[in-house]
Amino acid sequence: MMMSGFFRFGVWQNFFRAWKNGYSGNLEGEGFTLGGVFVIGAGRQGVLLEHREKEFGDKVSLPSVLEAAEKIKPQAS
Repeated sequence: MMMSGFFRFGVWQNFFRAWKNGYSGNLEGEGFTLGGVFVIGAGRQGVLLEHREKEFGDKVSLPSVLEAAEKIKPQAS
């Protein structure tokens, strides 16, 4: 995202939401890498949930993570 992420309205909304809730973070590291969340099932179940950030601070829905985690079937040993 480089500099274009700095000018996006959603990024600033996410920044102010985090700041308002007391999150302070740091300025260490690259700073341009977007994150994501994957829920991967056992064995051949594969990826049950994939969430990749589209902009800085884009959060995954906790209910969708829990729903995907409940679908994981134990692998027989």
